Amino acid sequence: MKVLLASPRGFCAGVNMAIESLEIALREFGAPVYVYHEIVHNKYVVDTFRTQGAIFVEQLTDVPSGATLLFSAHGVSPEIREIARERRLTTIDATCPLVTKVHIEAVKFAKQGYTILLIGHAGHDEVLGTMGEAPEAMVLVESEQDALTVEVDETRPLAYLTQTTLSVDDANRIIARLKERFPRIVSPPKEDICYATQNRQEAVKTLAGEADLVLVLGSQNSSNSQRLREIGVERGIPSYLIDGAADLRDEWFENVATVLVTAGASAPETVVQECLDQLVARFGATIDVRQLRQETVHFQLPRELRTLTK
Repeated sequence: MKVLLASPRGFCAGVNMAIESLEIALREFGAPVYVYHEIVHNKYVVDTFRTQGAIFVEQLTDVPSGATLLFSAHGVSPEIREIARERRLTTIDATCPLVTKVHIEAVKFAKQGYTILLIGHAGHDEVLGTMGEAPEAMVLVESEQDALTVEVDETRPLAYLTQTTLSVDDANRIIARLKERFPRIVSPPKEDICYATQNRQEAVKTLAGEADLVLVLGSQNSSNSQRLREIGVERGIPSYLIDGAADLRDEWFENVATVLVTAGASAPETVVQECLDQLVARFGATIDVRQLRQETVHFQLPRELRTLTK
């Protein structure tokens, strides 16, 4: 068996920053450190931090007054920030700067009187935070069908923004529909889907044609990881999203000569290597690394932590 190992894969700059932030917070402030939502959408990462004293919460009422609270990479709404202030929480903002960029665009468009169509997935942590920046001005669009049926006040200017972890192809199809209906709709100054999401999707699109099977390392609640699996499925290739080597099933590999392995932007390299080790041990796999792009992006730590690391 041959394994095509896609590169780039795994952690992006925003995930690296968020994980380092929580590591430093636990070291400097001691356990427990509370985290609003999962730090990133990955079971392995979350479970590891739980053993170190991180407590992940969905409601700030679960955080004791005066405690240390870290905002996850997905960002939060102004309402959540205000509740944290009221509860006298010591906050650390580990929001990915690319998500913050979308928040800033939302505020700017809303102040200028625009109706904003946000392309994204209902209930996703990032979408909740972004819509919270201008709830009175924002309408969620999840699909092409939504784009064809969404109703807006056409006397107001119209703009669109996107969740950073969408399928590039799906987003482009939705945007095309919106532009057909609303030719004057305004786009963000720079596209919102993040560089890492695009690079990982490009790698799967480029390499999937050589593979009989696609394995994506990542968790089920990871939007960008799900999109990688979907790219394989769309090409008629059996594709699975797995948390780690324990999820591998022998029946997947019957009559399979070539496997494409990649990882979502929140999946650690540890789980990738464990999966590769299993493929080598069980099927005598050889590993062929395919480097499509170099990634050099780095985000600095949150302001609240920078002085602690000097």
